[in-house]
Amino acid sequence: MYIDMFDIKSTFSRVFVVLFAFLGCGELWADTALGNEPISPLPTVASLNLDENKVKLGERLFTDTRFSKDNSTSCSSCHQVEKGGADGLKRSKGVNGQEGDINTPSVLNSGLNFKQFWNGRSASLEEQVDMVVHNPKELDMSWPTLTQVFAADTELKKLFAASYPTGITAENIQNALAIYERSLLTPSRFDRYLQGETEAINERELKGYQLFKNYGCVACHQGANVGGNMFQKFGAMDDYFGKRGNITDADMGRYSVTKKEEDKHVFKVPSLRNVALTAPYFHDGSAETLEAAIDVMFRHQLERTGTDEDKKLIAAFLQTLTGEKMEVKP
Repeated sequence: MYIDMFDIKSTFSRVFVVLFAFLGCGELWADTALGNEPISPLPTVASLNLDENKVKLGERLFTDTRFSKDNSTSCSSCHQVEKGGADGLKRSKGVNGQEGDINTPSVLNSGLNFKQFWNGRSASLEEQVDMVVHNPKELDMSWPTLTQVFAADTELKKLFAASYPTGITAENIQNALAIYERSLLTPSRFDRYLQGETEAINERELKGYQLFKNYGCVACHQGANVGGNMFQKFGAMDDYFGKRGNITDADMGRYSVTKKEEDKHVFKVPSLRNVALTAPYFHDGSAETLEAAIDVMFRHQLERTGTDEDKKLIAAFLQTLTGEKMEVKP
């Protein structure tokens, strides 16, 4: 779902939009130890019932450069767990050093997203793997070639046989990678706060969270992933692309999938978990710092000014969303 808010200018209308966004999203005010909150704690890895052997196999595949046609690029080349699941570049580089068209989103907690990619063209992590493998700027590979390469690896062949009766197939490779990616949950101090450990965040961070709610940021950034569960127009309250200029195909967002006029510049709302680690920000990598990204959101999504102190407090809150990867245990 998304909301076209270009013609909504009054304070009353903004409040209505926030409420409407909440009513339209599936994962909203969750019961926590603190009561009803728009953000809910992450699930545990154990609750996902992931096969430990498949997780380990997927982790191994995630770092395998044989996925790319020139043996230069793996999934982890662009999605570096230690860098918040991204790579710190405005646009990642793939096979033959080609630069991609769009900023790489984080892979951390990506199993909680309702769609994959900025324009939501993939309905699952498995489908996302397939698209990346075939993308000529990313891996530029084919499944027949890749399965043949992996089948020649005796150790890898044994690992697949132990987890998949059908051995090394495109479907099993996609499944193993997707299972590993679903294991990349990163609980943070803020999760502990939601679970009742009120001292897990300090007074400034708590004020930042309150402002995050009061200004309406939670209209789009809520749920367990603090986003990732709806579409929204970038520049809902002010024409971001008209002011920036130099429109590219990547700027079309959801329109590239649906070809509907109303879907131009509509994107999947990104998760804000680990956001302090994933600069530069937005699909075009145009904001180099977290503070700059917050300022853009105030102007173009909320049509609010906000004091510098308020923005610093919100940034402090967002820092509490930096987490650590959970370990999968048998």
